[in-house]
Order: sequence, then C-alpha cells, then structure tokens
Amino acid sequence: MQASLYLVPVTLGETAINRVLPSHNREIILEIKHFIVENIRSARRFLKKTEPSISIDDLTFYELNKHTNPEQIERYLLPIADGHSIGVISEAGCPAIADPGADIVAIAQRKKIKVVPLVGPSSILMSLMASGFNGQSFAFHGYLPIDGAERSKKIKQLEQRIYSENQTQIFIETPYRNAKMVEDLIKNCSPSTKLCIAMNITMDDEFIVTLPIKNWSKQLPDMNKKPCIFLLYK
Repeated sequence: MQASLYLVPVTLGETAINRVLPSHNREIILEIKHFIVENIRSARRFLKKTEPSISIDDLTFYELNKHTNPEQIERYLLPIADGHSIGVISEAGCPAIADPGADIVAIAQRKKIKVVPLVGPSSILMSLMASGFNGQSFAFHGYLPIDGAERSKKIKQLEQRIYSENQTQIFIETPYRNAKMVEDLIKNCSPSTKLCIAMNITMDDEFIVTLPIKNWSKQLPDMNKKPCIFLLYK
C-alpha cells in the first residue's frame, strides 16, 4: 500500500473490537510497523486486542502528547519517506479530534503526505446523533474554563448561541468533575434549555438522556470518573 499516515480509531472503552471497528482497520494495522501514539502502554494494549498474534516488539512507537517537544514531532514522519506507513492512535475514539494527533496531521498535510482516516466511533458525533438536537449546525468546544467565573460566563455565551444561531453546543469535562459541570449548568442556564448527558458511549452501561435543565437536579446519574459528553440546545 502507498506509504500514508493512517488515523486509527480505538474503542471508547472496554467494548469488543468487532462491535465498533470494521475488519478493514485490522488489515491496515497489520501492515503498519510505525505508530504515533498518545500513550505507548494503552496503544500496545489496543493493538493486542485487535490482533493477539501481533508482535509488539517488532513495532516502533513515537509518543505524542502535551509533554512532547514540538521540534521532535516532525521527525516522527521520517519513515514515510522510506516507504513505511504510519498509524496514529489516541487514547479513545478518533485521532486528531480533541486530541494532540491533530498536530502531526497538520504537518503531514503541509508535506503533501496522504492522510487516511479510518472508520471508528466518535463520541462527539454519536452523542449528537442520539440527543435529538440540531445536527445541521453544531459546535464542539472541548473543555470549558476551570475558573468558576470564567466558566459561568462561557456557559451563558454558549446558551446565547443556542437561541441566536439555532446551534447545538457540545463540550466535555474531566471525568472526576462531571457532577460539578452539571451543577454549573443548572446554576447558569435557563430551566427550559435542554441538556443531553451522553456517558460511556458504546459500552454496556451506555447512558444518553436529554431533559430540560430544570429536570436534571431530580434524577442525576452517577457520572463520577465516567467519560461524558454534554450537549445544550433549546
């Protein structure tokens, strides 16, 4: 196959590979010997889960996360010049979406390297699909500010965009702060504004529920240390 940069999605949790990833991904993975990964340990575990017979010791891993020296990133693409494809693996879901993998993709595009996104689960899109919210116009904001005053201001700005632009607003939070996020949403949003909480997507205990803000305080699920996506709409 042509030497390319393959964006390799992973499962969103302990979900069976064949439930969320096509067999074509496995075929591509078995052809790749170089991987740019967010975490080497979890990437090795994912590759073994994909194909138990794979020889991890025959593979080369390059770590790409917030600690990586920016000057080092470009060198990760050198194997492509020698005809070797490279796979990009993030911690969960699709690489380069709310993920440091975007940096290496930008470099590959500038260098005219072929970039191939493989099919896999995206918690952002899957939560939007199941929310009942506007899928024609939406915005993903990543993490909201940690500072209380700044966060309240941002939440109010997002809510305003719902009504002024008819746009779904999507964001995430560090799993151990999920409950505080909902608390801040209840405090700052109109009671009639709708909130969708999407948690543990694709897993056996998947939870995706949409309710007006005023109803959430009465039936908040246990979100502690669970990956969640939050969506707001009218």
